[in-house]
Amino acid sequence: MLYFNDMPSRTKDIIVKELRSKGRCTVKELAEAAQVSPVSVRHHLAALQADGLVAVEEVRHGVGRPRHHYYLTDRAHELFPSRYFRLTNRILEEIKGSMPEVKVQQLLSSVAATLADQFAAQLEGLTLEQRLARLKAFLTEEGFEVEIEQRGDMVIVRELSCPYYRVGQSHPEICTIDQTLIARTLNVPVERVTCLLEGDEHCKYSVQLGPPLEEAKSHER
Repeated sequence: MLYFNDMPSRTKDIIVKELRSKGRCTVKELAEAAQVSPVSVRHHLAALQADGLVAVEEVRHGVGRPRHHYYLTDRAHELFPSRYFRLTNRILEEIKGSMPEVKVQQLLSSVAATLADQFAAQLEGLTLEQRLARLKAFLTEEGFEVEIEQRGDMVIVRELSCPYYRVGQSHPEICTIDQTLIARTLNVPVERVTCLLEGDEHCKYSVQLGPPLEEAKSHER
């Protein structure tokens, strides 16, 4: 099986990282990110396409030639490191075969709650900005690649990569873990807006800031 770590090319690594981060990119955008010529980018893209790791889509913008947008395939996402995938998958299959669905959901929520409770002590007395920075660091430690953006009283959490992706393909209920984790950590409701498993480019969560965070922020003033 081919893994991205088996591909030593710096340019290829940058191309994969850009596609993983941004979802879809043109040759020009990839060339600018890697600081190489478009010809070099096309060479690497052709190799990735031959391996079934990259696909291309034509996008028309009015008159003229269509633009080609490149993106990672499902197979590519599956190749990102995920330890103990087979064991985890088998354990979940056994659990789902011996427990009602509602119990499985409760179990996964309990796992997320335990993680959040262990992390919550680190958030006491912190400002909103500090809490969000800690949340990003915590999710990164758990294997997510995360972007967090604050828009007034709204926070957008984008998970550009997910350590549960391969497991989630067979057991989509695993997605409740990170959503519950974010909600319990920030102590506010969290809405899932998009999901990688549903064909979206990223998993995205919308967080409406509540009184606990605003109170924590005001105490620091």
